[in-house]
Amino acid sequence: MKVDGGIGFNASDIPALARQAEESGYDGIWAAETSHDPFLSLAVAAASTERIQLGTGIAVAFARNPMNLAMLSNDLQELSEGRFILGLGSQIKAHITRRFSMPWSHPAARMRELILAIRAIWEAWADDGKLDFRGDFYTHTLMTPFFNPGPNKFGNPKILLAAVGELMTEVAGEVADGIIVHGFTTERYLREVTLPALDRGGAKAQKARTDLEVSYPGFVVTGENEEAMAAAAVATKAQIAFYGSTLAYRPVLELHGWGDLGGELNSMSKRGEWVAMGELIDDEMLEAFAVVAPLDEVPARVVARFGDIVDRFSFYTPYHVDPERFAELLAGFKSA
Repeated sequence: MKVDGGIGFNASDIPALARQAEESGYDGIWAAETSHDPFLSLAVAAASTERIQLGTGIAVAFARNPMNLAMLSNDLQELSEGRFILGLGSQIKAHITRRFSMPWSHPAARMRELILAIRAIWEAWADDGKLDFRGDFYTHTLMTPFFNPGPNKFGNPKILLAAVGELMTEVAGEVADGIIVHGFTTERYLREVTLPALDRGGAKAQKARTDLEVSYPGFVVTGENEEAMAAAAVATKAQIAFYGSTLAYRPVLELHGWGDLGGELNSMSKRGEWVAMGELIDDEMLEAFAVVAPLDEVPARVVARFGDIVDRFSFYTPYHVDPERFAELLAGFKSA
């Protein structure tokens, strides 16, 4: 199991943080698209590192189009000398239409076509420059020599697709190189819903499970003492409640018989009752969504739960943890 870290956006700290992650032994670092653009952070990190893989976790696909995603990814693949991973996600309708002012329709079908269009653009650059992609959502039929960067000597980057629902997960298996599992995923949902859907998608493209990479940013509740672990549990419950209020993620709750809670959380979120929402997440739910363990036990617990199904794991900790303490855990993953 590869173990990844994360990197935020702080112009003065990115080079140092990226080097620190590489020197600590992380296999990769992910930059998320929240309040900053993830591609910029990774461009800086690429120039500051030599070995570590660099991924967008995630970039909002529907806020962009296949051509600019193809160009950004191609450039980062070259800047990093073959270490870039394009992690894509759909976001939800409200953000795409109201925050980005972009169209929303048939998200799984649109995502499938977007990824196929990116691959068609890369193929045109690597081959004869002829571009003739015609789909229901995207059309790319013009590529003149002036705008053609040519083949990338490091090859095309991998594409990993974030998914929760079965349709999007099948798309990940069919046209992507793997899946980024949402943090709001339990081990049971991963085994009973996500991976079978991934296999169904892969079968459409005659892929084996070994052809698909599974990356999981999993919740971890830990700390140096009981007080720290209690505070970590409160913060993690609040984050679980936040995700649980999103109706698109309700199938995860329904699998466990917690579907009604999703509706209640959604109503509370509209009233801004964020603290009270977290209080509805009991310890049983916390244990289902998170690995809860003292620091020195985290590697063994993670490997025991996910070692046979997850290829890459990163720590999802919505609370402060000393990065050096987590770096100390990496050796435990290698020996677990």
